[in-house]
This record gives sequence, C-alpha cells and structure tokens, in this order.
Amino acid sequence: MWQAYLKGFKVYLQLERSLSGNSIDAYIHDVELLVQHLAIEENKKSPTDLKLADLRKFIEYINTIGLAATSQARIISGIKAFYKYLLMEDEIKQSPAELLEAPRTSRKLPDVLDVHEIDAMVEQLNLNKPEGIRNKAIIETMFSCGLRVSETTELKISNISVNELYVKVTGKGNKERLVPISQTALNIIELYKAEVRNHLEPKPGCNDILFLNRNGGKLSRVMIFYILKDLARAAGINKNISPHTLRHSFATSLVEAGADLRAVQQMLGHESITTTEIYTHLDREYLRDMVLQFHPRR
Repeated sequence: MWQAYLKGFKVYLQLERSLSGNSIDAYIHDVELLVQHLAIEENKKSPTDLKLADLRKFIEYINTIGLAATSQARIISGIKAFYKYLLMEDEIKQSPAELLEAPRTSRKLPDVLDVHEIDAMVEQLNLNKPEGIRNKAIIETMFSCGLRVSETTELKISNISVNELYVKVTGKGNKERLVPISQTALNIIELYKAEVRNHLEPKPGCNDILFLNRNGGKLSRVMIFYILKDLARAAGINKNISPHTLRHSFATSLVEAGADLRAVQQMLGHESITTTEIYTHLDREYLRDMVLQFHPRR
C-alpha cells in the first residue's frame, strides 16, 4: 500500500524536483521511518487516511528515541514534502502534515577563517609536489567562489571562463549559476593544469573534471575534508575545519565588507534568502555603522 505511493514520490523528486540521489534517498528514508513506526503501532492506515494525531504520535516517537532537534526537523520536512506530493496528485484534499510543528533548532554558526589563516594553511603546502599545487588550487577556488565541496569535485574545465573571470557551477537540484572567480585562483588553476593535470591520464568520464587524484579519477569529498583538516592542524589553527568552512568564510567576508545579501545569495546558490542570513553574524559596531550610514533619520 505504502510502497506504491513511495515509488510515485521518488519519481516526483527525480523528475519534478530534480533532486540529487542523496537528497532523494533522504526524503524516502524519512517516510520509511513513519511506515516503520506505524507497523510498530499496528496502525494499518494508508497514507491518505492518516490524521494529524497519527503524525504527532510519530513525532513523539522520534523524540523519545533520542534524535537531535535538527534530525527531527529534517524528518518532518520530508513528511511534509511527501504529503505535498499527494496533494499535487489529488490523492488527498488536505495535508495532515500542514500543522505539524518542527522542534526549534538553534542555528549554530560554523567557525570562520580569515584571509591570514587561509594564507597560513596554504603556506603548509609543498608546491614542489604535484598534490601541493593541486591542493592550493582547490583552496583558492573554494574560497574565491564559495563552492560546496560537491561542486568543487564536479567542477569542469569547460565551465571556467578565463577571460570573463566566471565559473559555471552546477549546484543542488542540478541548478546552474555563474560565480565570479578571482585572478589569483585562475592563476593557480592554470599552473595546476600545466604542471600536474596535463601529466595525468583521466579515467573514463573524468576528461573534463578539473581536480583529479593521482590515478586520474575524481577526488572524493572526504579526501578534501582530510586535506583541509591536516593543513589547519599544521598551521596551528584550533578550529573545527571542514570544506564548508571555506564557503562560510567566503560569504562572511563579503557580507562584513558590505556586500548585498541578495548578491551573496545568488553566488552561494541559496533558494531562500533566509538561508543566506546565517552569514550575517556581524558585530554590533558594524551594524551600528550601517544604521548611521543608511537610515533616513540617522
């Protein structure tokens, strides 16, 4: 009974939402958790028969098993998406998940690196080694463009416009955007291509991929994570460093320098401006200066 609806939901996520495989798996998993709970409760209702009370019991269940508030919020989001799909398909007239409330989650800000700390990490690289040149190109590209780690591993040579100083990035949901890239990043990319990449034999499907491992294949996201962790440790930086740290640092540096939040939103590829607002953790003095500069009754 549920499997037919889940199959249709999966097709909807693939074709209508154009989500990645990982995102689709997460949505399906969220609904499957609900199905498992109903089985435990011996609740044999179909998706179209469930009421808000049934869903609230499920939320109580995932709370009692110790899931973090962020995990609970994500699961509820998945359930809401499933019922939104059923509404679109005219399987139901009203979503029982409409009034389902997610737990409040605190938006913890990740650590930020300033340009001096990034320079310190780069200085740890041995540029006499091929991987040293490649890793410097990776860091400069991620910090220059604010790329996600997956966008970095998938970055194509053909999508880099050297003359226009832009890169075309394929982000979440296969959505493309144009992002400016610095001349500094382009210079090290060109050096990497000439001194390192041109001496590798790309594996099938990797001919246009910019950053390759020593065997000519794509770099994994985990590998970039460890590269950055090791460099931060070597530079004596005691912060929780991940690939997202460079993306966060990119956005923070722009916002603190006065960049328009909508422009930052577009460069990051955020669908909602509220997602971008996480980067506005500015000090009070900066906010005060902005009011004095722009408010009509300053």
